[in-house]
Amino acid sequence: MNTIEKLSNFVGKTFSLWVILFACFGFFAPQAFIGYKTWITPLLGIVMFGMGLTLSAADFREVLRRPRDVAIGVVGHYLIMPGIAYVLAIALRLPPEVAVGVILVGCCPSGTASNVMTFLAKGDIALGVSIASVSTLIAPLATPALVSLLAGKWMSINTGSLFMDIVQVVLVPILLGIVVKALFRKQAEASVKALPLVSTVAIVMIVAIVVGLNQPKLLANGLLILTAVILHNLLGFALGYLFARAFGMNLAKCKAVTLETGMQNSGLGAALAAAHFSPLAAVPSALFSVWHNLSGSMLATWFAARAEAKTGQR
Repeated sequence: MNTIEKLSNFVGKTFSLWVILFACFGFFAPQAFIGYKTWITPLLGIVMFGMGLTLSAADFREVLRRPRDVAIGVVGHYLIMPGIAYVLAIALRLPPEVAVGVILVGCCPSGTASNVMTFLAKGDIALGVSIASVSTLIAPLATPALVSLLAGKWMSINTGSLFMDIVQVVLVPILLGIVVKALFRKQAEASVKALPLVSTVAIVMIVAIVVGLNQPKLLANGLLILTAVILHNLLGFALGYLFARAFGMNLAKCKAVTLETGMQNSGLGAALAAAHFSPLAAVPSALFSVWHNLSGSMLATWFAARAEAKTGQR
């Protein structure tokens, strides 16, 4: 188990590199991945099950202990990212499938890597975990409602079907993970050490499959989609920080809200887009997965460097 734990830690720390590498594999060798398109939803279910294994009563007590801070993070997330996505879809005159894909990823809950970035940034980790947990648990209601409200301009949205899919691929695996942890605590705690490895494999496979399925369309629309994705993420970070500051949060809390706002569960976006819309609609989620891990790492490093510099000046 020691070897697996070491490998898992290494893969977790180099997550961004693996996402980029497999995105390149999907682009340059699409035939190696397109046959696995039915794996997208089960792979995401594995990631969500792993999230359930890591949740504890302390995470939920944190919500009750400071509901205002958690509410600010969750409300900010579901206001800012969908709003930016809608504005970008109009401002950049995105094709309908791409517009829906950008809005869909904007309406997803916080990303699975955001808590790691909050830790690296020396932010309020407990707050970050609580925001991510609550935003994920309410996603079956929030995501379909927001997608229906904002993306209906471009495409007909089946809200009920979206709701059921999110329940099946997010809520059920998370609850199952919580139950398994409660019944088999020792085994669950031991398996958590391998989660970074398992989650990384699942997410990079989703990215590679989506990129492989859309390789020709990426050649035609890739630059436009990447522009939308980068603007979406960077504006999300900026507005998330300003939103937290507007409510008088201290720097550690602002870091958590910033990273939980700008980083999305892009795996969920890809799975929903592939199932309900088209392969092209899943591309923004795949590119978001590549980009937000790079930008999140850089922002977390900058936050941490500033914190260390301030400590050194005292």
